[in-house]
Amino acid sequence: MRVLLTAFAQDSHLNGIVPMAWALRTAGHEVRVASQPAAVESITRAGLTAVPVGDDHRLDDVIRSVGEGMLAHHLDRDYLEMRPEALSLDYLRASNAILTATFYSQINNATMVDGLVDYARFWRPDLVLWEPFTFAGAVAAKAVGAAHARLLSFPDLFSHVHLTLRRRQAALTEQLRDDPLEEWLACTLDHYGRAFDPDVVTGQWSIDQMPRGVRLELGLPTVPMRYIPHNGPAPAVVPEWLREPPTRPRVCLTLGLTVRDTEFPNAIDLGELLDSIADLDAEVVATLGARELEQVPKVPDNTRVVEHLALHALLPSCSAIVHHGGAGTWATAAAQGVPQVALGWMWDAIYRARRLEEIGAGLHLHSEDLTVQTLRDKLLRVLQESSFRSGARRLRRAVLAAPSPNEVVPAVERLTARHRAAHATGR
Repeated sequence: MRVLLTAFAQDSHLNGIVPMAWALRTAGHEVRVASQPAAVESITRAGLTAVPVGDDHRLDDVIRSVGEGMLAHHLDRDYLEMRPEALSLDYLRASNAILTATFYSQINNATMVDGLVDYARFWRPDLVLWEPFTFAGAVAAKAVGAAHARLLSFPDLFSHVHLTLRRRQAALTEQLRDDPLEEWLACTLDHYGRAFDPDVVTGQWSIDQMPRGVRLELGLPTVPMRYIPHNGPAPAVVPEWLREPPTRPRVCLTLGLTVRDTEFPNAIDLGELLDSIADLDAEVVATLGARELEQVPKVPDNTRVVEHLALHALLPSCSAIVHHGGAGTWATAAAQGVPQVALGWMWDAIYRARRLEEIGAGLHLHSEDLTVQTLRDKLLRVLQESSFRSGARRLRRAVLAAPSPNEVVPAVERLTARHRAAHATGR
């Protein structure tokens, strides 16, 4: 079958679709990966066939102009800690409106949606797999009658919040309901002669890469899949120094790709972060780019700075990792069984970090609460208390218990055939 995968042009989101793309490719299916032109190099360096569509999104411009207001609304910890039911209906409506106007419609810009639909009409895919913010994939699938599904690489917090809004508004008359996400998608679909269907928001099903116990169970059709780390377009090279076992505990410190590659703000004080580990009896490996290093007055003597290093190659030698809370970093550490100190500060990063602490695989420190002493204390606990190593091993077993991408392919084939048949018969 023909499978079109799509994600907006951001490496941290593209990375999550690469292992499934290769599983489908090695199973003999025709695979294309579509995104804005800025992502072409990342796609081709992953060994996949790229389809550039539309113009590059301008999310960085939006963040520079309105980002502070957009993010401020989402710093309410009730929202971040997965309790949208504790928030008012007005708050949920405002959250939906802000995300739709400043995020969803920006990364799925009109030229990108047009280009994706045009390519789908040309190539006629049987299945469209889309990164969960890239609603353009669902629109293109509807335009050509393809089956479609989301490929989740982070907990499904955003659908949970949107479903909460829909549930809270269900008792209202239609005139009193307010859902900008559905209105935007309905208008977009109408442009291609298609009517809105709720599965344009949720997918006809989802492939979920979060392990059991962290995965959000929303009652939606879901196929679990093991998370396989893919650390992006940078060359995955094992340096010579990494071929020798460390002589003292090794700690990985990373702030991920998003802060490095975009205008997305960073709530973490890098100077405080390095000061907290400066006198530890540990070997610290910090993955920092040039722009990040500009924030650092002095690199501690116990710290080795590398700009790029594949985490799945580094982490097996580490006793702990300190990170920004990002989805790929969190999941890679979970897959390697490494105890974590997660510094999440908004959205699903908070949920992952809190679940990490609840299952005993690490500790959470909200970025706004970061001080030299608080981080040092938490890192020492993770390094010294054996319970965290045990918890991290349990989390690794939960990751490994899910079927690999190759094992998931038959289920994807069956679901595609079922939804294609339902479309053909009008059901």
